[in-house]
Amino acid sequence: MLAASKLKISTGRLLIDGQWVDGSKKFDTINPATGEVLTQIAEASPADVDRAVDAARRAFEDRSGAWRKLSASERGRLIWKLADLVEKNIDELAELETLDNGKPIFESRYVDMPMVIDVLRYYAGLATKIHGETVNTFETAFTYTLREPVGVVGLIVPWNFPLLLASWKVGPALACGNTVVLKPAEQTPLTTLKFGELVVEAGFPAGVVNILTGGPETGKAIVAHPGIDKIAFTGSTAVGKEIMRGAADTLKRVTLELGGKSPNIVFADADIDSAVKGAISGIFYGKGEVCNAGSRLFLESKLKDEFTEKLVARAAKMRPADPLDPKTRLGAIVSQEQMQTVLGFIEAGKKDGAKLVAGGNRVAVDGSKGFFIEPTIFSDVKNEMKIAREEIFGPVLSVLTFDDMDEVIEQANNNPYGLAAAVWTRDVKRAHSVSRRLKAGTVWINTYGLMDASLPFGGYKSSGFGRELGAHAVEHYTELKTVWLNMA
Repeated sequence: MLAASKLKISTGRLLIDGQWVDGSKKFDTINPATGEVLTQIAEASPADVDRAVDAARRAFEDRSGAWRKLSASERGRLIWKLADLVEKNIDELAELETLDNGKPIFESRYVDMPMVIDVLRYYAGLATKIHGETVNTFETAFTYTLREPVGVVGLIVPWNFPLLLASWKVGPALACGNTVVLKPAEQTPLTTLKFGELVVEAGFPAGVVNILTGGPETGKAIVAHPGIDKIAFTGSTAVGKEIMRGAADTLKRVTLELGGKSPNIVFADADIDSAVKGAISGIFYGKGEVCNAGSRLFLESKLKDEFTEKLVARAAKMRPADPLDPKTRLGAIVSQEQMQTVLGFIEAGKKDGAKLVAGGNRVAVDGSKGFFIEPTIFSDVKNEMKIAREEIFGPVLSVLTFDDMDEVIEQANNNPYGLAAAVWTRDVKRAHSVSRRLKAGTVWINTYGLMDASLPFGGYKSSGFGRELGAHAVEHYTELKTVWLNMA
């Protein structure tokens, strides 16, 4: 029987101008492990969006307001205090994330939430290091640049890493002096709402952080609103294209971190056991609901049989189980809709002639009606097959083979996406050569999926543009102003 949570989850409300308010309508948020309703959440209407944007605009533009009066170091101290509060409430946040998303509590508690804290502390420290520069032009002129906040920023976050990806956007936005309107995915709003409580507790001035829950219509209203200066979005490529179109009328700045179909390349000289472990975590961590998942595994032909045998044996040990059990490593798919999407891709793989060597089925865990799918592996996959071309966003691995370096680079790059990639080899020259030729925003060598708050993350091609994390994110949350002083 699935473990019962002891958390008391209240009805979700909207955070506007420092106050919690009801929406005009409500919707259910579901526990993916049971299929049961966790609570009801307020749905923000266009009028609610107007009020949130107005509050953010006042907080940003009021020259006598509390946010404007804060120095960079004071902003940094507030963000650091928020990180401390996340750390203080880490167990509750982790459990809420697992209940709402279905991911194992191990991932929520020991991977996602600690990185939320790291990201906030990184940008707390960066707040005092956002600099302009002096530029030598004419002897009769003093010329310099300023980095100034963009203004009101709309942040739209997906359901796979709800609070973590929110922190990737909130951190740099606040460090640079912007105000924000934050919308979590409708499937997973709970940790963002708790985060809002911590924002208020930390003492952020009213209107600096506003949180609006709702579905696609709420997101569209945020994107189209003339009072918002920039949109930062993480999600599917299809929705990213809609956001670009929606932002065009008001010429908003837009940064997009979108889908992926990342190649994970294993050469015959690699440490096989390490590469097997990396391939498993690369696709099955987060139930495969990871934008940079290593969903295309390229094996050098001479090691295909040995590697696949070890891969299947390891996958067989990863049984879907209760997400609240600390021993679980494969949780529930986020929603029934997403589960059906993944099962549809599995059927497409069979139809296209790929060989199903592991998993492929929905499973019941402890008699629940949850949305669980076995870890699934297809062998004999061709690069033109649907399961090798399109992002599945589930625990489904496609195994392809190659015979030489040029061939695998051509295959790896022959895909619309370019978010991440990995190379496994003991040959240092080959590792760097392949890394340079892969069209991907991140390349891992002899590992998979490592992240750090100080390193930029983003994609090539249909995986979007702009970078999150690291100092480079500041470029997307500031305007660069040039100042000329005539000294003649």
